[in-house]
Amino acid sequence: MAPDQPDAIPPAPDARRMLLSLPQAVVLLAPGQKISMANPAAEQFLGQSQRRLLGRSLVDVVALDDERLMQRVYESDAPITARQVDAHVLGQGSRRIDIATTPVMDAPGWMMVTLADSATVEPLGQSMPGDGDGRLRGPEVLAHEIKNPLAGIRGAAQLLARKVEGSDRALTILIADEVDRIAKLIDQMQTLSRRTADPVEPCNLHETIRRASTILSAAGAEDGKARIEEEFDPSLPPVLGSAHGLVQVLINLLSNAREATQATDNPRIIVRTRFVSGLQLHATDRGKAVRLPIEVRVSDNGPGIDPSVRDQIFEPFVTSKKTGQGLGLALVRKLVRDMNGRITHDRDEAAGWTHFRLHLPIATMGASLGGTGRSRRKSAQDAING
Repeated sequence: MAPDQPDAIPPAPDARRMLLSLPQAVVLLAPGQKISMANPAAEQFLGQSQRRLLGRSLVDVVALDDERLMQRVYESDAPITARQVDAHVLGQGSRRIDIATTPVMDAPGWMMVTLADSATVEPLGQSMPGDGDGRLRGPEVLAHEIKNPLAGIRGAAQLLARKVEGSDRALTILIADEVDRIAKLIDQMQTLSRRTADPVEPCNLHETIRRASTILSAAGAEDGKARIEEEFDPSLPPVLGSAHGLVQVLINLLSNAREATQATDNPRIIVRTRFVSGLQLHATDRGKAVRLPIEVRVSDNGPGIDPSVRDQIFEPFVTSKKTGQGLGLALVRKLVRDMNGRITHDRDEAAGWTHFRLHLPIATMGASLGGTGRSRRKSAQDAING
Protein backbone atom coordinates (compact mmCIF):
# COMPACT_ATOMS: atom_id res chain seq x y z
CA MET A 1 0.00 0.00 0.00
CA ALA A 2 1.30 3.43 -0.89
CA PRO A 3 2.25 5.66 2.06
CA ASP A 4 -0.20 8.37 3.05
CA GLN A 5 0.36 11.54 1.11
CA PRO A 6 0.19 14.87 3.00
CA ASP A 7 -2.81 17.00 2.22
CA ALA A 8 -2.10 19.54 -0.50
CA ILE A 9 -1.76 23.14 0.74
CA PRO A 10 -4.41 25.34 -0.86
CA PRO A 11 -3.19 28.36 -2.81
CA ALA A 12 -2.50 31.46 -0.69
CA PRO A 13 -5.00 34.32 -0.83
CA ASP A 14 -3.97 37.19 -3.05
CA ALA A 15 -2.11 40.15 -1.59
CA ARG A 16 -5.18 42.37 -1.72
CA ARG A 17 -7.21 40.05 0.52
CA MET A 18 -4.36 39.78 2.99
CA LEU A 19 -4.00 43.55 3.12
CA LEU A 20 -7.71 43.98 3.75
CA SER A 21 -7.52 41.48 6.62
CA LEU A 22 -4.72 43.21 8.53
CA PRO A 23 -5.72 44.72 11.90
CA GLN A 24 -3.23 47.57 11.37
CA ALA A 25 -4.20 50.67 9.42
CA VAL A 26 -2.42 50.36 6.04
CA VAL A 27 -2.59 52.72 3.07
CA LEU A 28 -1.15 51.84 -0.35
CA LEU A 29 0.29 54.81 -2.26
CA ALA A 30 0.71 54.94 -6.01
CA PRO A 31 3.55 56.99 -7.58
CA GLY A 32 3.02 60.64 -6.76
CA GLN A 33 1.87 59.91 -3.19
CA LYS A 34 -1.70 59.24 -4.34
CA ILE A 35 -3.82 56.86 -2.25
CA SER A 36 -4.55 53.73 -4.27
CA MET A 37 -6.02 51.58 -1.50
CA ALA A 38 -6.91 51.76 2.20
CA ASN A 39 -7.81 48.70 4.24
CA PRO A 40 -10.79 48.74 6.65
CA ALA A 41 -8.51 49.50 9.61
CA ALA A 42 -7.20 52.56 7.75
CA GLU A 43 -10.75 53.67 6.94
CA GLN A 44 -11.57 53.52 10.63
CA PHE A 45 -8.32 55.27 11.64
CA LEU A 46 -8.83 58.11 9.16
CA GLY A 47 -12.59 58.34 9.56
CA GLN A 48 -13.01 58.22 5.75
CA SER A 49 -14.25 55.54 3.40
CA GLN A 50 -11.89 54.13 0.79
CA ARG A 51 -14.05 55.65 -1.91
CA ARG A 52 -13.45 59.14 -0.49
CA LEU A 53 -9.73 58.49 -0.01
CA LEU A 54 -8.88 57.08 -3.44
CA GLY A 55 -6.81 59.44 -5.58
CA ARG A 56 -6.15 61.92 -2.80
CA SER A 57 -2.62 62.93 -1.85
CA LEU A 58 -1.54 61.47 1.49
CA VAL A 59 -0.33 64.87 2.69
CA ASP A 60 -3.88 66.19 2.29
CA VAL A 61 -5.17 63.47 4.60
CA VAL A 62 -2.36 63.12 7.16
CA ALA A 63 -0.11 66.17 7.49
CA LEU A 64 2.75 65.99 10.01
CA ASP A 65 3.25 69.19 12.00
CA ASP A 66 7.01 69.02 11.45
CA GLU A 67 7.38 69.86 7.76
CA ARG A 68 10.98 68.65 7.55
CA LEU A 69 10.02 65.32 9.08
CA MET A 70 7.01 65.04 6.77
CA GLN A 71 9.21 65.60 3.72
CA ARG A 72 11.66 62.98 4.92
CA VAL A 73 8.97 60.40 5.69
CA TYR A 74 6.79 60.90 2.63
CA GLU A 75 9.48 61.36 -0.01
CA SER A 76 12.10 58.82 1.08
CA ASP A 77 12.66 55.72 -1.01
CA ALA A 78 13.83 53.81 2.07
CA PRO A 79 11.80 52.36 4.97
CA ILE A 80 11.26 55.01 7.67
CA THR A 81 9.48 54.88 11.02
CA ALA A 82 8.50 57.94 13.06
CA ARG A 83 6.94 57.53 16.51
CA GLN A 84 4.94 59.93 18.65
CA VAL A 85 4.74 62.66 16.03
CA ASP A 86 2.06 65.33 15.99
CA ALA A 87 -0.09 65.23 12.87
CA HIS A 88 -3.24 66.86 11.51
CA VAL A 89 -5.70 64.23 10.26
CA LEU A 90 -8.33 65.42 7.80
CA GLY A 91 -11.61 66.12 9.58
CA GLN A 92 -10.24 65.13 13.00
CA GLY A 93 -7.76 67.82 14.00
CA SER A 94 -4.48 67.08 15.73
CA ARG A 95 -3.40 63.60 16.85
CA ARG A 96 -0.16 62.03 18.03
CA ILE A 97 0.58 59.08 15.80
CA ASP A 98 3.16 56.50 14.78
CA ILE A 99 3.79 56.29 11.05
CA ALA A 100 5.91 53.88 9.03
CA THR A 101 6.55 53.87 5.28
CA THR A 102 7.87 50.93 3.26
CA PRO A 103 8.59 50.87 -0.49
CA VAL A 104 6.85 48.07 -2.37
CA MET A 105 9.42 45.59 -3.69
CA ASP A 106 9.97 45.64 -7.45
CA ALA A 107 7.39 48.43 -7.86
CA PRO A 108 9.20 51.80 -8.15
CA GLY A 109 7.23 54.71 -6.72
CA TRP A 110 4.74 52.53 -4.82
CA MET A 111 4.69 52.78 -1.04
CA MET A 112 2.89 51.17 1.89
CA VAL A 113 2.10 53.39 4.90
CA THR A 114 1.16 52.02 8.33
CA LEU A 115 -0.59 54.31 10.83
CA ALA A 116 -1.33 53.95 14.54
CA ASP A 117 -2.23 56.17 17.47
CA SER A 118 0.78 56.52 19.76
CA ALA A 119 -1.51 56.38 22.77
CA THR A 120 -2.59 52.84 21.89
CA VAL A 121 0.93 51.49 22.38
CA GLU A 122 2.13 51.23 25.97
CA PRO A 123 5.48 49.39 25.92
CA LEU A 124 6.64 47.54 29.00
CA GLY A 125 3.38 48.22 30.79
CA GLN A 126 0.00 46.73 31.53
CA SER A 127 -3.18 47.66 33.31
CA MET A 128 -2.97 46.88 37.00
CA PRO A 129 -5.50 47.48 39.77
CA GLY A 130 -4.56 49.80 42.59
CA ASP A 131 -2.11 51.96 40.66
CA GLY A 132 -2.63 55.71 40.64
CA ASP A 133 -3.34 56.05 36.92
CA GLY A 134 -4.48 52.49 36.25
CA ARG A 135 -1.09 51.25 35.10
CA LEU A 136 2.01 49.85 36.71
CA ARG A 137 4.76 50.11 34.14
CA GLY A 138 7.48 47.56 33.55
CA PRO A 139 10.50 49.76 34.40
CA GLU A 140 8.97 50.63 37.78
CA VAL A 141 8.49 46.95 38.59
CA LEU A 142 12.03 46.13 37.48
CA ALA A 143 13.48 48.98 39.50
CA HIS A 144 11.72 47.83 42.65
CA GLU A 145 12.81 44.22 42.21
CA ILE A 146 16.40 44.91 41.14
CA LYS A 147 17.62 47.90 43.15
CA ASN A 148 17.42 46.25 46.57
CA PRO A 149 19.61 43.23 45.70
CA LEU A 150 21.99 45.56 43.82
CA ALA A 151 22.59 47.51 47.02
CA GLY A 152 23.35 44.23 48.82
CA ILE A 153 25.80 43.15 46.12
CA ARG A 154 27.61 46.49 46.28
CA GLY A 155 27.83 46.33 50.06
CA ALA A 156 29.24 42.81 49.93
CA ALA A 157 31.85 43.88 47.34
CA GLN A 158 32.95 46.75 49.58
CA LEU A 159 33.34 44.39 52.56
CA LEU A 160 35.41 41.97 50.48
CA ALA A 161 37.61 44.83 49.28
CA ARG A 162 38.76 45.36 52.87
CA LYS A 163 39.93 41.76 53.23
CA VAL A 164 41.63 41.03 49.91
CA GLU A 165 44.56 42.51 48.04
CA GLY A 166 46.07 42.69 44.57
CA SER A 167 44.08 41.30 41.67
CA ASP A 168 41.28 40.11 43.95
CA ARG A 169 40.79 43.65 45.21
CA ALA A 170 40.56 44.87 41.62
CA LEU A 171 37.75 42.38 41.03
CA THR A 172 35.75 43.75 43.97
CA ILE A 173 36.14 47.26 42.58
CA LEU A 174 34.92 45.99 39.20
CA ILE A 175 31.84 44.48 40.86
CA ALA A 176 31.02 47.76 42.63
CA ASP A 177 31.51 49.78 39.42
CA GLU A 178 29.24 47.47 37.44
CA VAL A 179 26.56 47.64 40.12
CA ASP A 180 26.70 51.45 39.91
CA ARG A 181 26.41 51.27 36.13
CA ILE A 182 23.33 49.02 36.29
CA ALA A 183 21.74 51.24 38.94
CA LYS A 184 22.27 54.28 36.72
CA LEU A 185 20.68 52.44 33.79
CA ILE A 186 17.64 51.62 35.94
CA ASP A 187 17.36 55.26 37.03
CA GLN A 188 17.29 56.31 33.37
CA MET A 189 14.60 53.75 32.60
CA GLN A 190 12.52 55.03 35.50
CA THR A 191 12.81 58.60 34.26
CA LEU A 192 11.78 57.58 30.75
CA SER A 193 8.70 55.78 32.09
CA ARG A 194 7.65 58.50 34.53
CA ARG A 195 4.20 59.92 33.79
CA THR A 196 4.42 63.15 35.79
CA ALA A 197 6.58 66.08 34.70
CA ASP A 198 8.57 68.36 36.98
CA PRO A 199 6.95 71.76 37.66
CA VAL A 200 8.03 74.51 35.28
CA GLU A 201 9.17 77.95 36.36
CA PRO A 202 11.23 80.86 35.02
CA CYS A 203 14.85 79.78 34.53
CA ASN A 204 17.98 81.75 33.71
CA LEU A 205 19.23 79.87 30.68
CA HIS A 206 22.84 81.02 30.84
CA GLU A 207 23.18 80.15 34.52
CA THR A 208 21.80 76.70 33.75
CA ILE A 209 24.31 76.14 30.93
CA ARG A 210 27.23 77.20 33.15
CA ARG A 211 26.02 74.97 35.97
CA ALA A 212 25.97 71.97 33.61
CA SER A 213 29.48 72.86 32.40
CA THR A 214 30.73 73.18 35.98
CA ILE A 215 29.30 69.78 36.92
CA LEU A 216 31.04 68.16 33.95
CA SER A 217 34.36 69.75 34.90
CA ALA A 218 34.01 68.68 38.52
CA ALA A 219 33.31 65.13 37.35
CA GLY A 220 36.87 64.94 36.01
CA ALA A 221 37.24 66.48 32.57
CA GLU A 222 40.49 65.26 31.04
CA ASP A 223 43.24 67.64 29.95
CA GLY A 224 43.29 68.25 26.24
CA LYS A 225 39.52 67.95 25.73
CA ALA A 226 37.69 70.74 23.99
CA ARG A 227 36.79 73.67 26.16
CA ILE A 228 33.22 74.90 25.98
CA GLU A 229 33.01 78.17 24.06
CA GLU A 230 30.08 80.47 24.86
CA GLU A 231 28.21 82.59 22.33
CA PHE A 232 25.42 83.94 24.51
CA ASP A 233 22.83 86.59 23.76
CA PRO A 234 22.72 88.49 27.08
CA SER A 235 19.39 90.10 26.22
CA LEU A 236 17.43 86.85 26.32
CA PRO A 237 14.62 86.68 28.90
CA PRO A 238 14.14 83.73 31.28
CA VAL A 239 12.75 80.54 29.76
CA LEU A 240 9.88 78.46 31.09
CA GLY A 241 11.17 75.08 32.16
CA SER A 242 12.54 72.88 34.90
CA ALA A 243 15.97 74.01 36.10
CA HIS A 244 16.85 70.45 37.14
CA GLY A 245 15.66 69.06 33.82
CA LEU A 246 17.56 71.66 31.79
CA VAL A 247 20.78 70.92 33.65
CA GLN A 248 20.35 67.21 32.94
CA VAL A 249 19.64 67.89 29.25
CA LEU A 250 22.73 70.08 28.88
CA ILE A 251 24.98 67.65 30.76
CA ASN A 252 23.97 64.93 28.30
CA LEU A 253 24.50 67.11 25.22
CA LEU A 254 27.83 68.55 26.40
CA SER A 255 29.11 65.16 27.52
CA ASN A 256 28.25 63.67 24.11
CA ALA A 257 30.02 66.58 22.39
CA ARG A 258 33.17 65.99 24.46
CA GLU A 259 33.17 62.29 23.63
CA ALA A 260 32.66 63.08 19.94
CA THR A 261 35.70 65.39 19.82
CA GLN A 262 38.15 63.21 21.74
CA ALA A 263 39.99 62.07 18.61
CA THR A 264 39.59 65.33 16.71
CA ASP A 265 42.45 67.70 15.95
CA ASN A 266 41.75 71.11 17.44
CA PRO A 267 38.49 70.00 19.09
CA ARG A 268 35.83 72.65 19.61
CA ILE A 269 32.48 72.78 21.39
CA ILE A 270 30.32 75.88 21.08
CA VAL A 271 27.14 76.64 23.02
CA ARG A 272 25.12 79.40 21.42
CA THR A 273 21.91 81.05 22.59
CA ARG A 274 19.72 83.25 20.45
CA PHE A 275 16.20 84.43 19.73
CA VAL A 276 14.43 82.83 16.76
CA SER A 277 11.07 83.90 15.42
CA GLY A 278 8.31 81.87 13.87
CA LEU A 279 8.97 78.50 15.54
CA GLN A 280 5.93 76.95 17.22
CA LEU A 281 5.05 73.61 18.78
CA HIS A 282 1.50 72.32 18.62
CA ALA A 283 0.18 71.56 22.09
CA THR A 284 -2.17 68.63 21.52
CA ASP A 285 -3.71 68.84 24.98
CA ARG A 286 -5.02 72.39 24.44
CA GLY A 287 -5.25 72.60 20.67
CA LYS A 288 -3.08 75.71 20.52
CA ALA A 289 0.42 76.45 19.30
CA VAL A 290 3.15 77.21 21.82
CA ARG A 291 5.79 79.72 20.70
CA LEU A 292 9.37 78.52 21.12
CA PRO A 293 11.51 81.60 20.43
CA ILE A 294 14.58 80.72 22.54
CA GLU A 295 17.21 78.47 20.97
CA VAL A 296 20.20 76.77 22.59
CA ARG A 297 22.57 75.21 20.09
CA VAL A 298 25.28 72.77 21.20
CA SER A 299 27.78 72.26 18.37
CA ASP A 300 30.93 70.17 18.06
CA ASN A 301 33.44 69.54 15.27
CA GLY A 302 33.63 65.80 15.84
CA PRO A 303 33.00 63.20 13.10
CA GLY A 304 29.25 63.18 13.71
CA ILE A 305 26.75 60.44 14.41
CA ASP A 306 26.77 57.28 12.33
CA PRO A 307 24.44 57.97 9.36
CA SER A 308 22.74 54.60 9.86
CA VAL A 309 21.22 55.74 13.19
CA ARG A 310 20.87 59.51 12.72
CA ASP A 311 17.14 59.34 12.12
CA GLN A 312 16.55 57.28 15.28
CA ILE A 313 19.00 58.82 17.76
CA PHE A 314 16.22 60.00 20.10
CA GLU A 315 14.71 56.51 20.29
CA PRO A 316 15.51 54.31 23.35
CA PHE A 317 18.36 51.80 22.93
CA VAL A 318 19.58 53.35 19.65
CA THR A 319 23.29 54.20 19.82
CA SER A 320 26.46 54.09 17.74
CA LYS A 321 28.71 53.94 20.83
CA LYS A 322 30.39 50.63 21.60
CA THR A 323 29.69 51.00 25.32
CA GLY A 324 26.48 53.05 25.21
CA GLN A 325 23.00 51.95 26.25
CA GLY A 326 21.16 54.33 23.94
CA LEU A 327 19.13 56.01 26.70
CA GLY A 328 20.84 59.40 27.04
CA LEU A 329 19.22 61.17 24.09
CA ALA A 330 15.89 59.41 24.68
CA LEU A 331 15.96 60.89 28.18
CA VAL A 332 16.88 64.31 26.73
CA ARG A 333 13.87 64.21 24.42
CA LYS A 334 11.50 63.27 27.25
CA LEU A 335 12.77 66.03 29.54
CA VAL A 336 12.48 68.61 26.75
CA ARG A 337 8.95 67.47 25.86
CA ASP A 338 7.95 67.70 29.52
CA MET A 339 8.86 71.40 29.29
CA ASN A 340 6.82 71.84 26.08
CA GLY A 341 10.10 72.31 24.21
CA ARG A 342 11.64 70.73 21.15
CA ILE A 343 15.01 69.06 20.45
CA THR A 344 16.41 68.50 16.95
CA HIS A 345 19.67 67.33 15.41
CA ASP A 346 21.41 68.12 12.13
CA ARG A 347 24.83 67.60 10.57
CA ASP A 348 26.71 70.14 8.43
CA GLU A 349 29.02 67.89 6.46
CA ALA A 350 30.57 70.74 4.48
CA ALA A 351 31.69 72.59 7.60
CA GLY A 352 32.24 69.45 9.69
CA TRP A 353 29.91 70.40 12.56
CA THR A 354 27.20 68.53 14.44
CA HIS A 355 24.40 70.65 15.92
CA PHE A 356 21.81 69.85 18.59
CA ARG A 357 19.16 72.58 18.84
CA LEU A 358 16.98 73.01 21.90
CA HIS A 359 13.95 75.32 21.55
CA LEU A 360 12.11 76.58 24.62
CA PRO A 361 9.22 78.91 25.51
CA ILE A 362 9.70 82.26 27.22
CA ALA A 363 8.66 82.62 30.87
CA THR A 364 5.88 85.16 31.38
CA MET A 365 4.09 86.72 34.31
CA GLY A 366 1.81 83.67 34.40
CA ALA A 367 4.76 81.48 35.27
CA SER A 368 5.14 83.13 38.66
CA LEU A 369 1.61 82.28 39.78
CA GLY A 370 1.16 80.12 42.87
CA GLY A 371 0.72 76.39 42.84
CA THR A 372 2.90 73.46 41.92
CA GLY A 373 2.86 70.52 39.58
CA ARG A 374 0.09 70.30 37.02
CA SER A 375 -1.82 73.43 38.14
CA ARG A 376 1.29 75.60 38.06
CA ARG A 377 2.32 74.20 34.70
CA LYS A 378 -1.12 74.92 33.27
CA SER A 379 -1.25 78.51 34.52
CA ALA A 380 2.20 79.23 33.09
CA GLN A 381 1.29 77.71 29.74
CA ASP A 382 -1.96 79.69 29.65
CA ALA A 383 0.07 82.87 29.87
CA ILE A 384 2.23 81.81 26.91
CA ASN A 385 -0.70 80.85 24.71
CA GLY A 386 -2.70 83.91 25.61
